[in-house]
Amino acid sequence: MPDVRPVIRQVVLDTTDPRGLAEFYRELFGLRYREGDEPPAPGEPDPNGDDWLVLRNDDGVPLAFQKVEHLPPSTWPDHTIPQQLHLDTSVPDVAALDSAHERATALGARLLFDRTDDPVEPLRVYADPSGHPFCVFVG
Repeated sequence: MPDVRPVIRQVVLDTTDPRGLAEFYRELFGLRYREGDEPPAPGEPDPNGDDWLVLRNDDGVPLAFQKVEHLPPSTWPDHTIPQQLHLDTSVPDVAALDSAHERATALGARLLFDRTDDPVEPLRVYADPSGHPFCVFVG
């Protein structure tokens, strides 16, 4: 029997606001909506935005956003409420790290940890608007 393994198709983030969190990551990473998941015209209903949305890119795993009624944000680095999941992302150099910092915080990310002065692996850790941690490092 051949060694058949599952393939990761997407990463799903729980959120109380699927459209809001999808917009955060769309802007942060330059992603695009799956066909049919685009925001509706102003004033029109947004049934997908209140349930499940998917963002795609050309060279990575899609991100999906699933509606939940309540989501306690991670308290990392305190372990009261663990990370449960986090995204690791990278940029080519410290200048790009600084640029990503400006973009992330302007979009609503909250800086949790700053290790930009590390000569081996500069990085920053943020919480997205729903409280999920994500890292941006040079590498």
